[in-house]
Amino acid sequence: MTDSIGELDYSLTRSERKTLSIYVERDGRVSVLAPNNLEVEKLNKIIESKLYWIYKSLAELEELNKTKVNREIVDGEGFLFLGDSYKLKFEEELEAPLMLTEGYFVLNFNNLNNAKKHFIEFYKNEGAKHLPKRVNYYKEKLGVNPKSIRIMDLQNRWASWSDDRLNFHWKIMLAPLSVIDYVIVHELAHLKEQNHTNEFWEIVESVMPDYKDKKMWLKLNGANLDI
Repeated sequence: MTDSIGELDYSLTRSERKTLSIYVERDGRVSVLAPNNLEVEKLNKIIESKLYWIYKSLAELEELNKTKVNREIVDGEGFLFLGDSYKLKFEEELEAPLMLTEGYFVLNFNNLNNAKKHFIEFYKNEGAKHLPKRVNYYKEKLGVNPKSIRIMDLQNRWASWSDDRLNFHWKIMLAPLSVIDYVIVHELAHLKEQNHTNEFWEIVESVMPDYKDKKMWLKLNGANLDI
């Protein structure tokens, strides 16, 4: 459901969770996750106490989005994969609609109209190869065991979890490997601590002491992880 406080509109989702969480999404939407039994008056007071932080985050997001690169499907355009940029070129005969070969993204000219679809399929396929290996590596360090892994479109979330199942946005495959690892550790840590408490960040830090650097990189560069 959608609600508002003053000029601030936000989406409200209630569940069996114990605490309230507020998220400023990458598209500027504000999401509030609240316990089922939290009274409306108390909920509003908590949100009001966070208004300065919310508006500050929205202003920072607007500034960061100004640096977003709008890519076009043209010869020589650069597209990201694992943090590196590869120029695009066209060929008429390819084994697949889109390939990464010899330092180039190569698109079958006959698939020009469906280029975005083929890029997404490429990132999903690469994610299916890479992410399970890294999840298996870090789950052993954290002592957790997720039930499944999916690579999908999560709109404004890099990743999510539910019932010990992990979901990752295909866009994280555009980020450097170390940043992908941070997203993985972040979600695995939620299997031990649901909320972003001090304990949660201590769990993350226990296997990734420099996680703050990765978190900041994602904040500063996340707008460009797109096609």
